[in-house]
Amino acid sequence: MNRNQQDVIKYLQEEIRVLKELMGKKPRFNEDQRRRLATKGKRLGRRTLDRFASLVTPGTLLAWHRRLIAQKYDSSKARKPGRPRTEGEIQELILKLAGENRTWGYTRIQGALANLRHEVSRGTIANVLKAAGVEPAPKRRRGMTWREFLKAHWEVLAAADFFTVEVWTGRGLVRYHVLFLIQLATRVVEIAGVVPEPTESWMLQIARNLVDPWTGFLTSSRLLIHDRATVFSDRFRQLLRSGQVAALRLPARSPNLNAYAERFVRTIRQECLGRMVLFGESSLRRAVDEFVIHYNQERNHQGLANQLIRPEATWFPSEGNLCRRKRLGGLLNYYYREAT
Repeated sequence: MNRNQQDVIKYLQEEIRVLKELMGKKPRFNEDQRRRLATKGKRLGRRTLDRFASLVTPGTLLAWHRRLIAQKYDSSKARKPGRPRTEGEIQELILKLAGENRTWGYTRIQGALANLRHEVSRGTIANVLKAAGVEPAPKRRRGMTWREFLKAHWEVLAAADFFTVEVWTGRGLVRYHVLFLIQLATRVVEIAGVVPEPTESWMLQIARNLVDPWTGFLTSSRLLIHDRATVFSDRFRQLLRSGQVAALRLPARSPNLNAYAERFVRTIRQECLGRMVLFGESSLRRAVDEFVIHYNQERNHQGLANQLIRPEATWFPSEGNLCRRKRLGGLLNYYYREAT
């Protein structure tokens, strides 16, 4: 009987060898096959497996068996969730408070969140800021960014700049310089002067006009930012200072620090001057004046929630005849309804 069993075992082993030769590669088992082999192999023991196992090694069978035991006591699927993560809305709010208030520490931010009915610990606030790469308050509050400076002086801050235009004259093409000013809070623009070549005496007269107590454009401003052009001389800044306006010179090669003025230059070129051929100084003045009126009263501004700067009326009728106001031959248009 034992001899017959040994013959059967040898035959089965040889059959397995033939099957492996026909397959040509190591077989891959699914989870059910591993479970069945591991269960049978555990009963035989390591010594017997060393003698008869041929598909897999004894160590592999025993590893599968240990995995079966671990799965029996695995309770991860029934485990309750641990401490929930901080909500995305709370994280954004923490970063917003830290970004807009650089002097606020963890406790101050915690108090502001409590005012908004959000109970957040100091450790959570610290982790959120650290993950976002935001430094703690003692380091974060050093210095002042240009954006913060502008916002702090928004209502009393104006900017000045030049742009040039090529005009056809009897002497050929002549380059004219246009000096303009813009109030950053309201975006109101005023043309201060148009001249082929600005001189110091011309700039000094412009300064007197700007700080005139009755009609000066800078009567409501206290700071004027401008580039480092030589025409903005010391005497020019002294005249402004006599009118209680401090001139702030920007660093060299930094047009982004006077972004609102630069954006106006791009706008007037794209929508007006770049689409016209100008003959003589009078045509240039007319085109610039018409565009400034359109810019201040009839053009919607995305930076002001798509509103008008100085609308002619505070109420717009929804019914009535549709009217079109044309400037520069229809280059600039404004549509409104005529009140009935």
